[in-house]
Amino acid sequence: MTSQTQHHVTFWRGEVGGLGSVELVVPALEVVPVADQTRTCGAMVVGESVPTSYFTGMPYGGRPRLASGRLNVAGQQAAFERGALRTSRQGRALRIRAVGREYRYVETSGRRHHVLERAEARIEMVRSGWARPDVLSGTPSGAVDSVDISLAVLFEGVYTRNLSLSGALLSGPGRLADRLGG
Repeated sequence: MTSQTQHHVTFWRGEVGGLGSVELVVPALEVVPVADQTRTCGAMVVGESVPTSYFTGMPYGGRPRLASGRLNVAGQQAAFERGALRTSRQGRALRIRAVGREYRYVETSGRRHHVLERAEARIEMVRSGWARPDVLSGTPSGAVDSVDISLAVLFEGVYTRNLSLSGALLSGPGRLADRLGG
């Protein structure tokens, strides 16, 4: 997956082998009711051959945060949870239940490296930069399908810095200020 042209609301757009064009839209205004757009933002994945997925949550740095977030995959509400009080990256990983599947999404070696995995499939994601990457790269293994790709790309548009303890500690003061309205 490599970046091509960007529009003002497109976070990333590229071609995914065998599935055609895929786009990560941040902010995805169409998934947030107009009345909520001051306190909620969204990220959305759309594409030629991938199911639409979106995530909405409280904004932080222009992206939705995991806190109080909502996830929709292929037209179905999905559930997720994380071990916010855990110290290891594995312990802090997101556990996602979507379209009858169970996933884990974990930060691996720094804030630009993540893995989405389920029993039969794994996608290692790397972004060229933290805030607005020019390139998203995904390395699939196993029986990866379009749902897996949609989710892996989607979470690159969600604020997931707190999936590591150091990221949670560094971003904590800013998240607290956002909650207090500062």
